[in-house]
This record gives sequence, structure tokens and C-alpha cells, in this order.
Amino acid sequence: QVQLVESGGGLVPAGGSLRLSCAAQGRTLSTYSLGWFRQAPGKEREFVAGISRSDNITPYLDSVKGRFTIFRDNAKSTLYLQMNSLKPEDTAVYYCAAKRLLVALPPFDYWGQGTQVTVSS
Repeated sequence: QVQLVESGGGLVPAGGSLRLSCAAQGRTLSTYSLGWFRQAPGKEREFVAGISRSDNITPYLDSVKGRFTIFRDNAKSTLYLQMNSLKPEDTAVYYCAAKRLLVALPPFDYWGQGTQVTVSS
């Protein structure tokens, strides 16, 4: 079973950038499809971006297309989410997730504990 640990969250002004990281412990990430989700206060958790096991499919939430980029470094067993042009509505707890199947879309099986991202206006 893979354990996921997120980092990189914080407070950033609107228009700024952050890079989230998700490190895998106990397993290499190369055999998993991966994803990022977020949950804002009072809202349901939503899928933000995914990257398939073969890296050739990367679906995104429409509202983050062109601003966020998901990628991974299998040698470091780490998943990343580069977030640019951040908006206050991006404020949420961000979670990384993993699954064994090929398609990087929900549902996912393994979850990290989350990292807070706050974008000030």
C-alpha cells in the first residue's frame, strides 16, 4: 500500500504561484495513475488534475486549464502540481491520490492528508 505525503501549500497573493509536491512512501509511483483534488470550505471535494500511469493522459478541471500543470518524477517517487496565476477561488485543501488502474480519473484508492492553499485577494 502506498502512503502519500503532500507539501508546498501556503499563503500566496492572487496572481502568484505555488508548487505542490506529493511524495510516495513504501512504493514507487511509476505503477500508479495519480491525481490532485481540492476541497474548499463548505464544498465537496473536486478533481483538479490527473496523470495516467503511462504519463500520456492528463485531464484537468476546466477552471484550472492553462494555469495548473501536473507532472511527476518517478525517480523521486514524487508527484507535483505547478499552480500559476492563482485566484482566490483556488483556496482549498489540496490532496494527492493514487490508483493502480490506467485511467487518471476518479475514483482513486489512496490519499494523502492534504495541504492548505490560501490565495489572498
